[in-house]
Amino acid sequence: MREKLMETLKTAMKAGDKPRISAVRMMQAELKDKDIEARGLGKVVTEEDVLALLQKMVKKRQESLSIYEKAGREDLAAVERSEISIISEFLPVQMSDEEALAAIKAAIADINAQGMKDMGKVVAVLKAKYAGTMDFGKASGLVKAQLSS
Repeated sequence: MREKLMETLKTAMKAGDKPRISAVRMMQAELKDKDIEARGLGKVVTEEDVLALLQKMVKKRQESLSIYEKAGREDLAAVERSEISIISEFLPVQMSDEEALAAIKAAIADINAQGMKDMGKVVAVLKAKYAGTMDFGKASGLVKAQLSS
């Protein structure tokens, strides 16, 4: 992932693509902060940590985007959309709602979940198998719906 970021930065600099340069540098800065935080705890940043960080960055920008759109600030909204698309290039393809629902049903069957008391176990199984490809904000609602029915 780090190598891909460096290659993207080099390509963007050669092309003079200022929005891409800015977004990639921002991702590198966030990653460096994460490295420093992990080093202080005696840990190493894993690929899953990087994916989670990038997903968090996209989520922040989506929240900002909705605020800017409600406020009528199309100039700022355009910047957020651009950053979201650039960051998303580094994330694995997200599961569709149908795929997520199928994965949730399979996880529930795998651990023989009986009700809401097993929700944490189901989500843990999903996070282990589908980290980076499943939106767990949506998934927790789907798991809840499946377990309560």
